Amino acid sequence: MREKEMHGFSGWLLVTVLLVVWFAGVPALISAIRAESGSQILVIIAALVVDSVCWFGLTVVNPNEAKVVTLFGVYKGSIKAAGFWWVNPLTTRRRVSLRVRNFESGKLKVNDRDGNPVEIAAVVVWRVVETFEAIFNVDDYEHFVHVQTESAVRNLATTYPYDAHEEGQISLRLSAGEIAERLRHEIQERLTRAGVEVIESRISYLAYAPEIASAMLRRQQASAVVAARAKIVEGAVGMVEMALDELSRKHVVELDEERKAAMVSNLLVVLCSEHNVHPVVNTGTLYQ
Repeated sequence: MREKEMHGFSGWLLVTVLLVVWFAGVPALISAIRAESGSQILVIIAALVVDSVCWFGLTVVNPNEAKVVTLFGVYKGSIKAAGFWWVNPLTTRRRVSLRVRNFESGKLKVNDRDGNPVEIAAVVVWRVVETFEAIFNVDDYEHFVHVQTESAVRNLATTYPYDAHEEGQISLRLSAGEIAERLRHEIQERLTRAGVEVIESRISYLAYAPEIASAMLRRQQASAVVAARAKIVEGAVGMVEMALDELSRKHVVELDEERKAAMVSNLLVVLCSEHNVHPVVNTGTLYQ
């Protein structure tokens, strides 16, 4: 069964009718008692009792809110139109908020794909779009959202590594857009049966667990140093090659292979060193 929208009667119209019946019935009852008309008294009393019961059928539906109406266990429909309405007073009406809501999971400690313990949390923006499923398919749809969100976050964290170790690899830290979309898709699959739409989801907290945080920080620093040194060496080799080509093209000096090797060594030391280089003045010849 799916949601079906129902429309109640105008509450203001029913209030007017009920007031008219009440104010007309009370004097009529007094007159019937004075006239000692038993049948008339019973009819008026029955009308006043029905009038009193009908007051319980009045209900207010606020904007971005719905009332799920059931009669003796049978689903009759959902009132989504905001306003003042009257429905069968014997029905049960359950309020369901259709507003957009946020849920932020607690910090969950899980192992990523590489087995490293990480702490992760996520924020989910959601709303109810199918009131029948939200009320009757799950016991408590708000609790269902919380549990399934945390379950999806745990599953996502175990699927991807914290850091990318290969070019183009998706990781929790570096692929924020892809991870957010995959998280939203997985949460949506879990919450569809509860009539919930996931508007947005994203990771709000991500860090290595405290017991390995310092070791992983050193690993990240080492990776950054290696990458930086590789870039420096690449640039230095290019500069040495350009220097040798320029010296040869302009015939500044003729170098044999041994002198070229020495020059390459010296230039690489100058360009790749992390400290200031101190020049050495050669007072002899090129070969002494």
